[in-house]
Amino acid sequence: MAKPSDSSLSRRERERRMRRQAMLQAAQSVFAEKGYEQAPLDEIAERAEFGKGTLYNYFEDGKEGLLFAIFDEVYDDLHEMIRSTFETAASGERSFRDAFHALVERSFTYYEEREDLFLILIKESHRLCFSNDADKAAYFQEQQQRMIDAATPVVEAAMDEGRIASFPPQSVAHMLLEVVHDLVVHRCLAERGADNEAMRQCMPDAPLLHDPEAAADFLTALLFDGLEADTAPSA
Repeated sequence: MAKPSDSSLSRRERERRMRRQAMLQAAQSVFAEKGYEQAPLDEIAERAEFGKGTLYNYFEDGKEGLLFAIFDEVYDDLHEMIRSTFETAASGERSFRDAFHALVERSFTYYEEREDLFLILIKESHRLCFSNDADKAAYFQEQQQRMIDAATPVVEAAMDEGRIASFPPQSVAHMLLEVVHDLVVHRCLAERGADNEAMRQCMPDAPLLHDPEAAADFLTALLFDGLEADTAPSA
């Protein structure tokens, strides 16, 4: 459901949104600097220039409520990125292959603009996914399905038009998004292990991790052209 524009809201509601956003921005900053576990709620409230009690009025679950509100914003951004990028293939503005290439570049750029925060979010999402709290694990499963659902119709249309091979559309959409996500995670690991020689040897070539266009070229060629060489002998 589309959110109402600021102009259609009352002054009180606009002010409430601004205060909430200030709290989220402060939380992102403190999480990025200190990590989620070490981030003091007092410092978040201080940076947002509100009392801790006011912060609880907006986020009843305190620090965890702030974390999940940040996850909501990031997933909303990613959903819109997937939808709008693949929409250009559906409209004929670019080929399906070019749309995927653009998605890889946009994903890497999005990560680079939030690098410190992303390290925290990836760590916390994995922790929560495998926690004993079924509701929290279900949240991430639902968000993943939401991303897949955004890509599936265009994947299916490309198959119907003969532009890509015919496979189960949801599985293909899942695979395309996962390879992008996995390379971004590799980038995170490389940043964390930059001083670890053994870890560096396990990482992909540097251009794939630090050059969005190189990463997009690599993944697009791998997925759309495949590994088998044209000169490979027949079985």
